[in-house]
Amino acid sequence: MADLLPSPEPRPLGKSGITVSPLAWGMWRFAGEDLRSAQEKVEAVLEAGVTLFDTADIYGPDNGERFGAAELLLGRVFAAAKGLRKRMVLATKGGIVIGTPYDSSADYLAAAIDASLKRLGVERVDLWQIHRPDMLTHPQEAARALESAMRAGKVRAVGVSNHTPAQTRALAKYLREASVPLASTQPEFSALALQPLVDGTLDLAMQRDIAVLAWSPLAQGRIAAPQDDRALAVAELLDRKAEEAGVERSAAAFSWIMAHPSRAIPIVGTQNVARIREIGDALKPRWTRAEWYEVLQASMGEKLP
Repeated sequence: MADLLPSPEPRPLGKSGITVSPLAWGMWRFAGEDLRSAQEKVEAVLEAGVTLFDTADIYGPDNGERFGAAELLLGRVFAAAKGLRKRMVLATKGGIVIGTPYDSSADYLAAAIDASLKRLGVERVDLWQIHRPDMLTHPQEAARALESAMRAGKVRAVGVSNHTPAQTRALAKYLREASVPLASTQPEFSALALQPLVDGTLDLAMQRDIAVLAWSPLAQGRIAAPQDDRALAVAELLDRKAEEAGVERSAAAFSWIMAHPSRAIPIVGTQNVARIREIGDALKPRWTRAEWYEVLQASMGEKLP
């Protein structure tokens, strides 16, 4: 029986016509004022073979910076090194409003997209995603705003983040009416965050040919630094696979996600250049079905029937 091996080949971003790398780089912690350091990180990511860059307008306040800080910093990098933008697939997100907390109304989405473009210093982003679902906006209204942005050439493709399968289907319905395919869904997914496996997120993605972008593939640090019996059990199994492949535990954790047939793309968030250069190690581990399910059951804390 063939092992489960993450494919190193570029893959389509849903039905958008855009091709992306099998791993992405996340910019939640992309911060500070050191332009040289920021540019070094971006260049290291590209040299590691990663083309999909994931940021958001809300990235900033969690680092003690202002709203939009990560986009602004990336915009400074683009201004300093003109050729970098053309080498990547640039994704950003919007719809989180501090103190509200969410707004996906047509007017707000239009303004958020324009603001992101201005901060980034670009005329268009490749992927724009609604960061979290706004329960007070009808999906038809949000779909109209996304369609308008695409028609205006500001956005090449659209997606969702942190949406339930039902919310994703609702938005996709109205996007289809405008002949706009939903390109991506971005759930939290890791060996310790299993909900997409059981709530229908990954099944819907495979059914509709929607790319899966897995945020926090190291479970917000709980895989790197396990603190409870469940995390320790998962880490032990990942370490076994990592030692076999000659890689770090993080690479084994990424590869476990990538072994799923949805071809999920882990969003790697490290800001350490040395670790950035090791991103490709996630393509080395080979999983048997039994090994993959062993990690799943350790995380569940029970045996499958």
